[in-house]
Amino acid sequence: MRGELIRLRAMTESDGAALWRWNHDPEVMRWMDDGYPQTEARVRASLAERPRNAHGDVLFGIETAGPEGTLIGLVRLHGATPETGCAELDIYLGEKEYWGRGYATDAMRTACRYGFDDMRLHKISLTVATENHAARRVYEKVGFVEEGRLRQVFRRDGQWYDMFTMGLLADELRR
Repeated sequence: MRGELIRLRAMTESDGAALWRWNHDPEVMRWMDDGYPQTEARVRASLAERPRNAHGDVLFGIETAGPEGTLIGLVRLHGATPETGCAELDIYLGEKEYWGRGYATDAMRTACRYGFDDMRLHKISLTVATENHAARRVYEKVGFVEEGRLRQVFRRDGQWYDMFTMGLLADELRR
């Protein structure tokens, strides 16, 4: 799948080194639920063991659209069921030199378009820390709207933060 600045492709075991590096960068993981540290070998193994993409859970690497095709992040639609037509979205750019240049917005639009057109979803939801202003701007540009607030559910540096729940219906996607 192609956007204007990016293309989405399946993640492979060889992406493990980049994923490990991003997951161990405090600035990249600032507003992410980063879990417990893992070795690079374990990250590679988890990508190798991961079931192939299917309707309920798709994971894509975000690459620049140019001929070099640099892997700069990932996006995942998960929890999808045909019965509800709903899924949750996770995204992040691990390569910081691509922040603030439209790549995340293009990746969001492309992933949502895939969800609505190919997965036949009706709604895509996500959560975002209230202090993650850059991510909220991206989500709002694509058409996501705030639907609620989860109080003190994210902890970082000894402080509790609220999270917003946001949603996007199929007919709300901004091109």
